[in-house]
Amino acid sequence: MDIARELGVALRPGDVVALTGDLGAGKTLFCKGVGEALGIPPDRIVSPTFTIVTEHPGPAPLTHIDVYRLSGAREADEIGIRELLAGDGVCLVEWGEKIADLLPTDCIQVRFTDSGDDRREIAIGTPDQPRFDDFRARSKVFQHH
Repeated sequence: MDIARELGVALRPGDVVALTGDLGAGKTLFCKGVGEALGIPPDRIVSPTFTIVTEHPGPAPLTHIDVYRLSGAREADEIGIRELLAGDGVCLVEWGEKIADLLPTDCIQVRFTDSGDDRREIAIGTPDQPRFDDFRARSKVFQHH
């Protein structure tokens, strides 16, 4: 997934990316692309639906969180998700809307929507920072916040 790899190139330690969309929308596939850009082999990135958190060491450490099974921000906070979001690597959060109250204000938002005919639209909202200018210039679909 080219767009995910392109975003991955722009990410820095401390960045949090929240992914939202229906079940099977492509969130984990997107995470594989970001991970690949960070030097993590795509086959090592699988959905942590049951483990909730998977940490991948590497040149840019990646924390992959899936909060699908959690009831919301309170439960996530109780199990230490807030601390993971403040970590020194890149953090990807599947089903990020479930813990919106815990996400940093400069969180990158990736939203997957079904556009029919087995097609998906991906809208990416990035912070107003120069390091994302090149990404936004090359991306066909993005939202600025």
